[in-house]
Amino acid sequence: MWNMLIVAMCLAFLGCLQAQELQGHVSIILLGATGDLAKKYLWQGLFQLYLDEAGRGHSFSFHGAALTAPRQGQELMAKALESLSCPKDMAPSHCAEHKDQFLQLSQYRQLKTAEDYQALNKDIEAQLQHTGLREAGRIFYFSVPPFAYEDIARNINSSCRPGPGAWLRVVLEKPFGHDHFSARQLATELGTFFQEEEMYRVDHYLGKQVSINPSNKAARSLWTPMVSLKVGRTGFYEEYGVIRDVLQNHLTEVLTLVAMELPHNVSSAEAVLRHKLQVFQALRGLQRGSAIVGQYQSYSEQVRRELQKPDSFHSLTPTFAAVLVHIDNLRWEGVPFILMSGKALDERVGYARILFKNQACCVQSEKHWAAAQSQCLPRQLVFHIGHGDLGSPAVLVSRNLFRPSLPSSWKEMEGPPGLRLFGSPLSDYYAYSPVQERDAHSVLLSHIFHGRKDFFITTENLLASWDFWTPLLESLAHKAPRLYPGGAENGRLLDFEFSSGRLFFSQQQPEQLVPGPGPAPMPSDFQVLRAKYRESPLVSAWSEELISKLANDIEATAVRAVRRFGQFHLALSGGSSPVALFQQLATAHYGFPWAHTHLWLVDERCVPLSDPESNFQGLQAHLLQHVRIPYYNIHPMPVHLQQRLCAEEDQGAQIYAREISALVANSSFDLVLLGMGADGHTASLFPQSPTGLDGEQLVVLTTSPSQPHRRMSLSLPLINRAKKVAVLVMGRMKREITTLVSRVGHEPKKWPISGVLPHSGQLVWYMDYDAFLG
Repeated sequence: MWNMLIVAMCLAFLGCLQAQELQGHVSIILLGATGDLAKKYLWQGLFQLYLDEAGRGHSFSFHGAALTAPRQGQELMAKALESLSCPKDMAPSHCAEHKDQFLQLSQYRQLKTAEDYQALNKDIEAQLQHTGLREAGRIFYFSVPPFAYEDIARNINSSCRPGPGAWLRVVLEKPFGHDHFSARQLATELGTFFQEEEMYRVDHYLGKQVSINPSNKAARSLWTPMVSLKVGRTGFYEEYGVIRDVLQNHLTEVLTLVAMELPHNVSSAEAVLRHKLQVFQALRGLQRGSAIVGQYQSYSEQVRRELQKPDSFHSLTPTFAAVLVHIDNLRWEGVPFILMSGKALDERVGYARILFKNQACCVQSEKHWAAAQSQCLPRQLVFHIGHGDLGSPAVLVSRNLFRPSLPSSWKEMEGPPGLRLFGSPLSDYYAYSPVQERDAHSVLLSHIFHGRKDFFITTENLLASWDFWTPLLESLAHKAPRLYPGGAENGRLLDFEFSSGRLFFSQQQPEQLVPGPGPAPMPSDFQVLRAKYRESPLVSAWSEELISKLANDIEATAVRAVRRFGQFHLALSGGSSPVALFQQLATAHYGFPWAHTHLWLVDERCVPLSDPESNFQGLQAHLLQHVRIPYYNIHPMPVHLQQRLCAEEDQGAQIYAREISALVANSSFDLVLLGMGADGHTASLFPQSPTGLDGEQLVVLTTSPSQPHRRMSLSLPLINRAKKVAVLVMGRMKREITTLVSRVGHEPKKWPISGVLPHSGQLVWYMDYDAFLG
């Protein structure tokens, strides 16, 4: 069972076994041949492909293409080819001979017009005719921006397809769209010119030598991949950000490899791709609370300088993100997957880490724990992708797990003395590294040549990925990322925790209402503000942050109450302000103890409960229908009795008061949520009306100055019995009353909200900046 948990390089190994001997001539056209990617990786990868395959009955021609004029393009390409290198074990003379052969087979040509593509096709056909070679196929590698894809694809399809019996393979580099809509649009355009089997979308993480392929017998575990990348393309990064640049593609591909069921036939590309797609279909939708984002402090200044933005510009593009993912199937039920990536962290490293549950309790002291035997030591499996202290690809398996069996292309490794990785010394692991290290693009070019589609992204998987990520990206579009200094100075600022389907930073960022000297503050410069309002705690933030904070506080209060008393009594107000809160609780708080929660209403309009103006109807639409709460724990106000609305003789207020007294200990709610009207009213307690402001009644009938006039409401004495009262105030229309109420004393007859002060509980004000600052 354990030997099947990791089959590092399994897909690559089997791919080589089943590779067909492709006899004939192959033309490889590298579009964007003078660009950075080509110079750094692609020409070297093509040279490695030539070294691997040239002696196996294949002939090659390499065409470097770009928009640059022929003379200048040839000079740039020749410079890129100067840096080609051979494997370390190849003799220098042998290397020089192969380089000369490769250079003779490589030529530059300008591909700019339809006529240029026609000329390329004629040259390839003429070469085949002159040499008498049979054409095996053509590879077009698009190392160009996506906006150029359509024109190039049209020209290839109309002028440069190989003849009958030969294959065409078109290689595409990311980005594959900016969101689901743009990805589908691009896929549709390309699908007009190419068949699905002809397209190879590259994710270079799938070419890393640490190939992840867990068995379908893997134990449930916690997997935490973390990648720290340094990217210097400011214009690109400002448009895409860390989630689109790394998580949506690289880490999502790693996620599907870790989580997929192992096909019966692992050598079948179709089976592997189908099983990866099944993972996408089981992914639970992401909410805003599923992610945390950050931005290193000098990033906005860098964008202003390099992209010539005005001094007032502040970027909201995240340079750090962590996302909590859940897979809703039987195998991975309850197992958190954490995807994390960032720039300007304290190290550059990439890995996928599987941390197994540890339920052992060792009586001996830690100094007697043996690495290969003690179950109290961490049990983990790490696919080390590169960089970091190891500096190279590696597979690490805790010695108290099992001894892995890897192909002969892997060897046991030894690190520097004293090296510790993931909380344990290297000696606590079985550690393996590749016998011969290869660049990811070289590996992928070999797979392209041999037609191994399972190492590439299909259109169906691409759109499934964007369908998963786009809602989260849209929800974060206006979220201010947490600022961090970068490098070792980050300290614990980016440390985070997860609970109830949410991620949150472990350490509160130092709060600052107005930044120091410099450009005028933007909304993103304001963090959650904690202060005092009417001598009670005040929490203030932009509306979305405020709702998120209040929802978190309500859940925390609920969890504490259920732990202590077995149930949680929550009284909610109606109106428009709590709607966003209800939606947040319904969609982003999977750990909320709804089964042990009783929901009560603070007030109600005297209309049928099905009426759109009913507070209960709003609660039903935005919260109740989305959560699993026992129907007998829901307590609407009895405003509609005997086919009458709030008739005194029906004693609806008294009925509700008796129900509260019977179910709520000491008639003391665990939490009451209130609002504040522009006239200072709260619940349905209105100025210049003494009803419900004092006395013994727990529930009262009141009269509102606006329609519908008749209301039922909890009384002020009952509200003040609560263990906690939260007052939510939002919107610029509340600025005036907020200022006024801050100055008045205890005057509930004029300003009912001023009478809210729990006798032995806590009052907390939650105000957005529009209400607090105007």
